[in-house]
Amino acid sequence: MSNHSAAHAILDALGDPMRRSITETLGHGALPVGELAAQLPIGRPAVSKHLRVLENAGVVEHTSIGTRNLYALAPGGLAAVQVWLTETWDDALSSFAQHLENGASS
Repeated sequence: MSNHSAAHAILDALGDPMRRSITETLGHGALPVGELAAQLPIGRPAVSKHLRVLENAGVVEHTSIGTRNLYALAPGGLAAVQVWLTETWDDALSSFAQHLENGASS
């Protein structure tokens, strides 16, 4: 998957307010689905569905410990978005600088 595709998948996944809340909650540490659901206004089945979307986008990962699955933010899970933002901002700044140079030479 290209960086742009990965960034778009992550942004699509984070476009849902509940998935952003899940991501923010997991920023404090790994949790099993039940404990995560207890901190959110939705039930465990809905949390599991949101976690699946976030995991498919590479934002979260899970590890199995006994019969429990612990979910945590994936290391580097938002890196593709960071690269995309940097490239987009750099392109915008370059375009602006070019516009200024063209305006100054007129």
